[in-house]
Amino acid sequence: MIKKLMLAIAALAASAGFAFAQVDVNKADAAALDGVKGVGPSMSKAILDERSKGEFKDWADLQKRVKGMGDKKAAKLSEAGLQVNGKAKEGAAIAAKGEARPAKAGAAKGAGTASGEAKGSM
Repeated sequence: MIKKLMLAIAALAASAGFAFAQVDVNKADAAALDGVKGVGPSMSKAILDERSKGEFKDWADLQKRVKGMGDKKAAKLSEAGLQVNGKAKEGAAIAAKGEARPAKAGAAKGAGTASGEAKGSM
């Protein structure tokens, strides 16, 4: 019974996080932009300043007009829930997963070597 209750609470918490995660740069205020992981006060100000000149057409337009918004940063922000005209950056999730896997594989190899050496020395 407790396990089912804990599972229900965890599912509710996870779904609540996803429900509020999507923030469109053309509609959001400074507080909403600051809520996206990776967007701080200076970047949200830069986004709002550029948006006051006209809405962002797409991700390329956002990257071109906002200083410090390169491909990697845009992909990470898209994964964190930032959208342009309701759309995530194409290939954002694929790029992040591809970058994360080699780091984990390398860490696992290093950990396996260290544990192998520790076993051998005992």
